[in-house]
Amino acid sequence: MPGVSPERLAEVFVEVADTLVDDFDLIEFLQMLSTHTSDLFDAHAAGLLLADQDNRLQLMAASDERAQMVELFQVQAHEGPCQDCFTQGRAVVNADLRNAFDRWPRFAPRAVAAGYRSVHAFPLRLRQKVIGALNLFGTTTGEMPEADGRIVQALADVATIGLLQQRAIHERELLSQQLQTALTSRITIEQAKGALAQIHGLTPDEAFTVLRSYCRSHNRRLGDVATAVVHDPTSVPALTSPRR
Repeated sequence: MPGVSPERLAEVFVEVADTLVDDFDLIEFLQMLSTHTSDLFDAHAAGLLLADQDNRLQLMAASDERAQMVELFQVQAHEGPCQDCFTQGRAVVNADLRNAFDRWPRFAPRAVAAGYRSVHAFPLRLRQKVIGALNLFGTTTGEMPEADGRIVQALADVATIGLLQQRAIHERELLSQQLQTALTSRITIEQAKGALAQIHGLTPDEAFTVLRSYCRSHNRRLGDVATAVVHDPTSVPALTSPRR
């Protein structure tokens, strides 16, 4: 990793670790990680793939257009260093692409045709959980120094912690929103029960039964109908018109 000062490396680690900002942008973050890794380790290009909800890798960022096309082909072909790295949970380093046609019969020829000669892939992982892989492409062959490999893996690990932390925060916020929505709906339903009980001379339990029966027969959500009863009673006349 010639020419990179410890201060510059420290700056990159801090930037990669900083995912807890209010305006966090996932795509920008992954693009930054790809570009910084490519620049720091004198790789010709870098690409980053993350697993989707079906645990299939998807291209999320690439340092340039040529790398992007090769990474997209890797995703479509379901073979290549990132696929192996993701499946096995360990780095794939020092792969000579011209000697990898047997290993990756579809990916390797395409990468060589694009001008690449070497590739390294590092898992984005936290303990046993692997969420993606980071690819580094080179236009010449040669081994990556072991120390450089450890630093790349450390960057990938820090990025993974940040991404999982951001995901956990988002999930907690989503859960909080869902709970708040449920609480608001519950209050509205109680108000609707009271309104129907008063209109029709029913007990609260009987009013709730009427409300639920209407929702089921009209295939509507309980909370939505309760809101209509409370805030726009004329929109549900079958419920809110006094019975003769």
